[in-house]
Amino acid sequence: MRVDDFHFELPAERIAIRPAEPRESAQLLVVKVSGSDYLIDSHVGDLPSFLRNGDCLIVNNTRVLPARLTGTRQRGEAVAGIEATLHKREDANQWWAFVRPAKKLLVGETIQFRRNHSDAELVAEVAAKREGGEILLRFASEGSKLDEAIRSVGVMPLPPYIAAKRAEDAKDEQDYQTMFADRTGAVAAPTAGLHFTPDLLHKVHSLGVVTTQVTLHVGAGTFLPVKVDDTDDHHMHAEWGEVSAATADILNATKRRGGRIIAVGTTSLRLLESSVNEDGTFKAWAGDTAIFITPGYRFKAVDVLLTNFHLPRSTLFMLVSAFSGLDTMGKAYKHAIDTGYRFYSYGDACLLHRSA
Repeated sequence: MRVDDFHFELPAERIAIRPAEPRESAQLLVVKVSGSDYLIDSHVGDLPSFLRNGDCLIVNNTRVLPARLTGTRQRGEAVAGIEATLHKREDANQWWAFVRPAKKLLVGETIQFRRNHSDAELVAEVAAKREGGEILLRFASEGSKLDEAIRSVGVMPLPPYIAAKRAEDAKDEQDYQTMFADRTGAVAAPTAGLHFTPDLLHKVHSLGVVTTQVTLHVGAGTFLPVKVDDTDDHHMHAEWGEVSAATADILNATKRRGGRIIAVGTTSLRLLESSVNEDGTFKAWAGDTAIFITPGYRFKAVDVLLTNFHLPRSTLFMLVSAFSGLDTMGKAYKHAIDTGYRFYSYGDACLLHRSA
């Protein structure tokens, strides 16, 4: 399909730079695929009224690392500033990162990362280079020690559409982390999960709705613009994910009893659609996924999707258009823009029903 098919005009004032407080007070647009009331204005706190006994809600339990690093590269007496955003862990002591400027960096050179007003330092060697500013950084420490070192020098990697409007601050360390965050490895938040609070989750459970967790370590590639004219030419960056055997059992039991699989966020949906069998059943699964979902995709796993409002021409808007229909989503987004919904990571949410 033409990428232009997924364009829409979004006024700058619709971009949220802080989340709603409390989190469940965010607006919720319920989008059905038929009927005269196919668009319903509500709030996230009312989510339980749109769920059913026997449904299963799947959340992503990834935890965001403060993965934006600032440092220097020294060559003789010449010192150059370096900015790096980690996006995918390669192994215990290596990360792929988007680096600026990357073109002049040489394999084997050393970068020293520091945080303002801190004595903490993190040293990395340039281990390999790819096109598009991707650099493989090899660190001296590994595993949990490396995670701790990154936390000491890095800052939260706010999406570019927020970072362009204000600097990251201490509040983002809490705001840009979901209540489910447990397994460290993401460099971007699974933002649909940001709307949940313990009180909202208790109300969901009281209906007889089951919740379970998956892990998809969201990479910075989720923010990369689509630079091609045709979706067939777009390259997705891989992200690591896991569906446990216990979660697979819960999902299979939900399907057997006729419950709906409700993904909280496009990250959960992409992982479930990557791991589901052709017959719609699940088993334990772990690995990389680079699934790219556009209209025409046949969904096998997910029935309902809770997600935020996404960028024009983005892979995520393509995904929701595949899920509920491009025409339906075009009308839903126009309604959201016209009636004051807030967009993107800190914005409002929509509850999408799958198109036949």
